[in-house]
Amino acid sequence: MDRTITSFLQHLIVEKGFSRNTSDAYRNDLGQFWEFLQTQSNGHTNGNSSQVWATVDINILNKYIEDLRVRKGYRDTTTARKVASIKSFFSFLSENSIITEDPTESLGSPRVGRTLPKFLPEEDVTTLLDTAYKSGTNEGHRDAVIMELLYATGLRVGELVSLNTADIDLSESYIRCMGKGSKERLVHLYPKALEELRRYLKNARVALLGHRRAEPSLFVNHRGERLTRQWVWTILKTYAQKAGIQQNITPHTLRHSFATHLLQNGASLRHVQELLGHSSISTTQVYTHLTNGYVQQEYAKSHPRA
Repeated sequence: MDRTITSFLQHLIVEKGFSRNTSDAYRNDLGQFWEFLQTQSNGHTNGNSSQVWATVDINILNKYIEDLRVRKGYRDTTTARKVASIKSFFSFLSENSIITEDPTESLGSPRVGRTLPKFLPEEDVTTLLDTAYKSGTNEGHRDAVIMELLYATGLRVGELVSLNTADIDLSESYIRCMGKGSKERLVHLYPKALEELRRYLKNARVALLGHRRAEPSLFVNHRGERLTRQWVWTILKTYAQKAGIQQNITPHTLRHSFATHLLQNGASLRHVQELLGHSSISTTQVYTHLTNGYVQQEYAKSHPRA
């Protein structure tokens, strides 16, 4: 990996507060662009990457975008993300005087519409959770509690697997989590989620830990080690199949379901924004497109002449 890209990634984490997952996405996008530049220069960089970045112009950038869309066949949404990564990187190079001109200032990007989040109907969520609770094993109860918490709190999967037992307050029914940009927030639990979490901590987690009693992680595998994001994805797909749910679901599907169902049942948009940990309410507003007459109901309730 080019050392200039490495410096930029460190800048994102240390100064911008980006998560490791976001940094990894930038690493992938910029690494792919760096490899493209190598093919354009036949691999001759003369050991000075700054000179390579200084040679990038709008023609090279447009050629790269064409390569992404035509030869690699990426969708507009993926191409737009990769272009955004490159723009951020060249802005960093310009601000740090590594290059004299930013070639991305006039660079266009594929126009993409906002994709509406996919969510499950309430009855499908119930079926999914019931299927997991019926397994009767320690792993099954852990899996059920994971899905229950994702739906009860709207946590991102990265936030969920990062939880430690010290982040749980059973007496006050909340979890303390660290969100994007190292922003801390409290998420509350309804009685069923609280009851099942308490049971998991007392029984299933103890059994799964074995001799690793000092492990701080809330959710552990059969070796007593912290679960990964990929493991949680697999859990969701496994139980969705067992429950006969045809829709392709991910941990984020339960987050979307959490937000959508709250709005459908009368929660305010601002309240849902806080629960999801969105820094801007505009991000939360996408869910209003999914709720039956939500905008009209809010208008009718709020306008003095409605």
